Formats: sequence, C-alpha cells, structure tokens
Amino acid sequence: MSKIARKGKSPTSATSPRAKLTFERTFQAATVDEVWDLWTTKAGLESWWGPEGFVTKVSRLELRPGGKFEYAMTATDSAQMEGLKAAGLPLTTVAGGTYVEVTPRTRLVYRTVADFIPGVAPYEVVAVVEIHGRTQGVHMVVTEDAMHDEQWTQMSAMGMNSSLDKLAKVLDARRVRP
Repeated sequence: MSKIARKGKSPTSATSPRAKLTFERTFQAATVDEVWDLWTTKAGLESWWGPEGFVTKVSRLELRPGGKFEYAMTATDSAQMEGLKAAGLPLTTVAGGTYVEVTPRTRLVYRTVADFIPGVAPYEVVAVVEIHGRTQGVHMVVTEDAMHDEQWTQMSAMGMNSSLDKLAKVLDARRVRP
C-alpha cells in the first residue's frame, strides 16, 4: 500500500516543498533482524531491491551516517527493457546515495540523487525506513520524497511497491525452507 501526502504546490525543484510517499507493509512471520539484514547487506539488497523485471548488483555499501552506497539496476524482463528503450533510458542505471541516519534494527534514512531523468536537473530524494517489531512479525514504514512531477511520482510509487512485494517474497521463501 502507498499513500501520497501533499505539501504545498507541485514540486519543481529540490528546494520547493515536496509531497511524501508512504509505503507500509506487515510481515507476519518475519523478525526485525531479518528485515534489517535485507535492507543493510549486499546480499540482502541484491535479493530484492528494484521492481519486478530488474536485478540489482551492489558495488558499495558503507552502513554508517555519511556512508555511501552504490548499485547498478538492470532490466532483465523484455517488457521492462522495451519500456526503458521507448523512454530513451538505459537498460542499466547506476545509482547511489548517502546514509544520513543508521539506527540499528529500527531506522534508516538515506539520500539519493535523481540524476537520470532526461531534461530534468538532478535533485535529491530522501527516504526513511522504519522497522517496528510486533508481537508477531514486523511492521515497516517507508517514506520518501515524491519525484518532480506526477508521472514520475507514480512510476516511483509503482517501483517501490514492486520492490517491497519482492522483499515480502524473499521473507516468505525463508519460511518454506526445510
């Protein structure tokens, strides 16, 4: 599930008030340690990060405030590949960012730069990941800045929802192992 909370006018630059996207998931059989591991390790992120039809390879991961991360996300599904080509975008995008806050097992805050959009000046996107242990399972809330316009915000929301669905599948697969 995702929600868009509006702040001020439609964003046009990194300094204007921007809407926030909120994504919530509850993983009934997961532990906080499992969810944290999937967000904070190379193997964990590579197992789920990116929408369906993409694979991710992490090349840098410095899990500390001020630490950098970098990954390459590559389209592998023919429909995704055709969509990227039609939009004039590469099949592989290298992205990265900086961790702003790392509170083990409960909260991650990171900054990325949207610098891959043709005709749009690069701008920062901030994301906050909150992990809450429950009596049974884990509740997770991801909040991130909206993109520069409605179309890109919708695509970002679709991508995050797809990624989080993959995260849920990875957690579920851990339950069915003998």
